[in-house]
Amino acid sequence: MTVRSRAPLTIAAAAFLTAIASVSTSSQASKFPDGPGKAALLKVCSDCHGPESAVAQFKTRDEWSKTLDDMAANGAEGTNDEWNQILEYLDKHFSLIFVNKADARELAKTLDVSDDVGEAVVKYRTEHEKFTSLEDLKKVKGLDAAKVDARKDRFVF
Repeated sequence: MTVRSRAPLTIAAAAFLTAIASVSTSSQASKFPDGPGKAALLKVCSDCHGPESAVAQFKTRDEWSKTLDDMAANGAEGTNDEWNQILEYLDKHFSLIFVNKADARELAKTLDVSDDVGEAVVKYRTEHEKFTSLEDLKKVKGLDAAKVDARKDRFVF
């Protein structure tokens, strides 16, 4: 009976698992828009669960804040700066947009537009009554229809 060394197999298996983890992490990261807070989200949220499960549903800013507080209370570790970055990132990219209630500043942030466009949305809403559809919202001068379409699942009318 010939005894073979397991070292080559162990090294190959370790290299394979490292490659899989690398591909998984990069594909996971690509599902999230670039911006401040993305790295902190991927780092902090990956310790207990995948970041995808964290953003499986849209929430309000206050609900995101409570979720992050709950995560910290359950042992998730991050610096105060990381937690703040994560909250801002989640609010910008994964918060519900109450288009008929939000103020101009909040709309500018969640729609990723200038303050002037956020103010134009509020002005249009005031002059034409509440928005009832994405098509209504797209009528606002200066608001890029592509930005509206990109957030279509987040709007609450």
